Amino acid sequence: MHTTSSIVMRVPKERIFETAADLSRWPEFLPHYRYIHYYEKSPARNIVKMAATRSGIPIAWTSEEIIDRDKLEVRFRHLKAFTKGMEVVWKFSETEEGVLVEIVHGSGAGVLAHHEEFFIENIANKTLRCMKEHLEIGDCGL
Repeated sequence: MHTTSSIVMRVPKERIFETAADLSRWPEFLPHYRYIHYYEKSPARNIVKMAATRSGIPIAWTSEEIIDRDKLEVRFRHLKAFTKGMEVVWKFSETEEGVLVEIVHGSGAGVLAHHEEFFIENIANKTLRCMKEHLEIGDCGL
């Protein structure tokens, strides 16, 4: 089972990719992210604890992040917490309107179906909207 969140951004694809890949800066411009803690850090692979709020409810999970500069993809595998087993891929495609940014979530049906509305529809869509506003105009007014 897969679900996709997407948005079009009107900035260079490489800038969007690097912003998505640099988790350490997410809490600076994504107001729903509380913190990112690194357990392991390297240019292409990180293990992180990510913490956000969902409608005021604090949540946190641990993920492996793979930064694939050849494919221009950012991939996550959720390792712990309620989304354990979830696979996430950020994709960036040039279109006539701008760069289509997609976050594709996939996993076993139970994990994804159970957390789709709570986790994906709320947090992933906020992340895309705020990243777009940050990159295009410099602010996210959630």
